[in-house]
Amino acid sequence: MKIIGICGSPREESNTRFYLKQVLSELKLKGAETELILLKDLDIKGCKGCYGCVEAKRCVIEDDFSKVFQKMMEADGILFGSPVYHSSITSELKALLDRSGFSGRWYSNEMKEEKASYQWKGTAFSGKVVAPVTVARRAGQNFAFAQILLWATCNDCIVAGSTYWNVGVAGKGGSVNADEDQEGIGIMKHLANNMANIIKCLK
Repeated sequence: MKIIGICGSPREESNTRFYLKQVLSELKLKGAETELILLKDLDIKGCKGCYGCVEAKRCVIEDDFSKVFQKMMEADGILFGSPVYHSSITSELKALLDRSGFSGRWYSNEMKEEKASYQWKGTAFSGKVVAPVTVARRAGQNFAFAQILLWATCNDCIVAGSTYWNVGVAGKGGSVNADEDQEGIGIMKHLANNMANIIKCLK
């Protein structure tokens, strides 16, 4: 099984990165091929709503998006991680989700006439196991967590959970101190177990 973690934090050594690495390390022990992708190192612009992907069957904006999209399509499981900024995911992750969700839908479907109804054939991510991971100093987790869940359920994915929501509590005063969140670390390790079990069942 192949599982990727996508980190939406713009910070170099971030708490979000730490939690994602906990999940991926545990999955590696279970025999998974893993990769951590840092959006901070990539140039991924926001969706323009140009609809070029409808005919091209891919996003037509030329930047680093296409290589991440390809890795997402090749993966059995995807972890999306983000710190909480004003009760929301970061702009880096939002840009990726908007473009992958929109172009991924037209990857498998054709646009119909205005009055016609859609019977969707799925998306580029149909059947993939997805899990959100959000990190906050204190509050705002629910909205950011829900943003990723809404993307996953709209894109025909299977959502993996844990013994609690997949959230980390860290970063007071800007600290990188996720290693002190023992409960959060336990949640991440159990999430890895659930993702592995779901993917094995699907295979």
